[in-house]
Amino acid sequence: MNEKFYLLPRKKQQKIIHAGFLVFSRNSYKKSPMQEIADRAGISKSLLFHYFTNKKELYLFLWDNACLTTVKYLNEYGCYEPDDLFEMMERGMRAKLYMMKKYPTMTSFVIRAFYEKDPAVSAAIQESYRSYFGIKANDALSRIHAQDFIPGLDLSMMYREMYLSSVGYLWEIFQRDGELDTAKLEHDFEQMLSFWKQIYLRHPSSGCP
Repeated sequence: MNEKFYLLPRKKQQKIIHAGFLVFSRNSYKKSPMQEIADRAGISKSLLFHYFTNKKELYLFLWDNACLTTVKYLNEYGCYEPDDLFEMMERGMRAKLYMMKKYPTMTSFVIRAFYEKDPAVSAAIQESYRSYFGIKANDALSRIHAQDFIPGLDLSMMYREMYLSSVGYLWEIFQRDGELDTAKLEHDFEQMLSFWKQIYLRHPSSGCP
């Protein structure tokens, strides 16, 4: 990326970023034209290429921007502090719901980018995701108390099952409705948490709130 992008006034930077989130959130990577992004940002296409060498560079810049924002709010909500897995997940839910409300276009972009299949960007997105969130998730998982769960439970497999269920549910809703109803998401996720507590905790009635 051309460093001249960062020399732009903050307002102009945000206009380009928002235009990128908007266009990429509505289309696949391949079907998202740079011309439309430039038009929505109020600049020429040639100037957009002056700041970003190509579409891939802009796409990955936007992904990185979204990841940094996500990490910021996950930390603000203390998502990785508890040694109680379900409290950690509930804090994560609150942080993400807040971001969905405050940054709906960025959220839609992140969901679509995470499932993007174009080889030009898919591997880089998945590698970036693991670098941002994989280590912290593994660290949090290592700190939970095995005695709180039913005997013989594979905690890593349990966590993976819950993770896949959560992201799969989010993608299904996004594909079906094209937007995210935060009230419904909160209700449904609370139900999923309650269900997981009942089947995985040794004493679900005394589990985390």
